[in-house]
Amino acid sequence: MTNFDPDSAARPDSGIFGLSTPPERARVVLLPVPFEATTSYGGGTADGPRAIFEASKQVDLFDLDTGRPYEQGIAMLPEPEEVRAWNDEAKRLAAPIIASGGTQTDARALSRIEALCQRMNQWVYHQTRHWLGQGKLVGLVGGDHSTPFGCIQAHAQRYPGLGILHLDAHADLRDAYEGFTWSHASIMFNVMRGVPEVSRLVQVGIRDFGEGEYQYIQDSKGRIRTFFDAQLARERHAGATWNQQVEAIVRELPQQVYLSWDIDGLEPTLCPHTGTPVPGGLDFAQAVGLLEGLVRSGRQIVGFDLNEVSPGPENSEWDGNVGARLLYKQIGWSLMSQPARQHRPLVG
Repeated sequence: MTNFDPDSAARPDSGIFGLSTPPERARVVLLPVPFEATTSYGGGTADGPRAIFEASKQVDLFDLDTGRPYEQGIAMLPEPEEVRAWNDEAKRLAAPIIASGGTQTDARALSRIEALCQRMNQWVYHQTRHWLGQGKLVGLVGGDHSTPFGCIQAHAQRYPGLGILHLDAHADLRDAYEGFTWSHASIMFNVMRGVPEVSRLVQVGIRDFGEGEYQYIQDSKGRIRTFFDAQLARERHAGATWNQQVEAIVRELPQQVYLSWDIDGLEPTLCPHTGTPVPGGLDFAQAVGLLEGLVRSGRQIVGFDLNEVSPGPENSEWDGNVGARLLYKQIGWSLMSQPARQHRPLVG
């Protein structure tokens, strides 16, 4: 049982979701990664962890489906000052390259940006590996979608053969987008190329991608299975239910699964200030239903990330609110999926 004080949410010094559990005693440890060096359209995702943290204190902690996840302890680490500093330097160097659409490159700047991205990757990798070694369920809160590479790498080494369930508007299979090797648009390309322990990538909600990415999927020999948003919509128009589609998605995954979720996989009304919103996508209930279907199949969620939440102008809390609630659902269903847990709600 965590040190939960129902009045702690009103205190500015309380932790994530208003809890007071230190990471050493928490079952779930969250890594905030305020990094968005290569964001190519809208910005602000570096402030995503902070926005989610603040909005989380408005989330009711009893959940109809997963019960009381907070009782096992949830802690977010302090925002790392060094990662924020790396981000600020890399963003400054990347700005003129991004403004030119990648047509005007600076070899020295690109080299420095890549070095800073690799430094961030290593920080994430070592943090994830450390907390996994302490027996924690580790989740990453970005930042743009380049941030979880080290987290995925550490999980894949601990759970070789795992699959990734990737919710996103974008395929993220571009090679060095706008000249940036560690671009947010290249995260899954980098994982497929650099993390051989990942056996399968299953993508859901994809609706913005290039021909080269489509061909990369076709050439993957089944290692990548993409459920394009348009195809899912056509199937539903023809009478398929979302539960049936979830079953088909889950069948493509191995026993142990890592969630890599970009908030823009949801319909843009739920995340209007995210960096690259695209019409279409899942509604909130569908996203939660996907988590439920995954866990009720008997599969285990071994880790997760949530990225690309961006606070709106004048610090609008809507995107952070949605992000915090989706994060709590990820945590709840991840805990339910562990071998010692029963896969049923406490009430119903």
